Amino acid sequence: MLGTEVKVRVSGGVLSGVDFGGEGPGVLLVHGSGHNCVAWSEVASYLVAHCRVVAFDLRGHGHTEADSRTPEQYWRDLGEVVVALGWDRPVLVGHSTGGYAVTAATAAGVVDSGALCVIDGLVLDDRETTALDNAQWREPEAAQRLREMFRYGWRADERRMLDYIEQCARETDTDWLIAGARPELVREVMRRCFIARPDGGYVRRPTVEEIALTAVPDPEAAVYPSVDVYERIECPMTIVLPTDGFYAPRSAEVRAVVRAGHDRRLVDIDAGHNVPMTRPAELAAIIVDLVHRVAAATE
Repeated sequence: MLGTEVKVRVSGGVLSGVDFGGEGPGVLLVHGSGHNCVAWSEVASYLVAHCRVVAFDLRGHGHTEADSRTPEQYWRDLGEVVVALGWDRPVLVGHSTGGYAVTAATAAGVVDSGALCVIDGLVLDDRETTALDNAQWREPEAAQRLREMFRYGWRADERRMLDYIEQCARETDTDWLIAGARPELVREVMRRCFIARPDGGYVRRPTVEEIALTAVPDPEAAVYPSVDVYERIECPMTIVLPTDGFYAPRSAEVRAVVRAGHDRRLVDIDAGHNVPMTRPAELAAIIVDLVHRVAAATE
């Protein structure tokens, strides 16, 4: 993994991340649920020739010591990260849940963003529909599905942990979420998904409790994961829509979000959901184009 480990103290804990280096405009990379900052390693390797690049593990993920205590903390932390980095109007890039995180932080004014790049991480329903859909995360069946699919919260000794990581790497090409990623990158991401426990074992992060808490915000909140959040976004925004991603079946609604705002662009990409790990060079080129456009507009 390229870069230097960094830490930022936030309310109730410390976020861990990687400073990938580079010079120029600041670019903050925000991962999705179940992953961590290492998922951006290959994208960052292309970006550092054009900008300063940093990524952090969200609450409850990777090596970050803090878990969420409220549904909004994980995206509100981005404001404290930007302040700690001393950045002015950075470009925020978010994948999946990270896509909403950068949108929410900007919509709430937590970060004065120079631009957003949202990668298959949209919110397209109204508040009522979203609230009804989120209610499923309160059910035991939802937690069990997460345990079975991703082993969230799984506790293991070192040998079982390492065996599982190797299994994930071997199955890269047959895993619909990460097919096309390098097995070595999968190993690095999965290894950072485990954190040591006091008893000498390891736990797979995030836990299902972390997911359940962050997935059920207050429907009366000013900033909420519903389509009205985009009414609060005034900075330039690029939406990356993979052809086989989560939101491909709703591309007409995505295009409506783009048309509704000033200086918004939609970029279609031939990929599945996990664009940062499977199409790093193409994604980096999209981000660089956004960075250059923002820089040109401020000259």
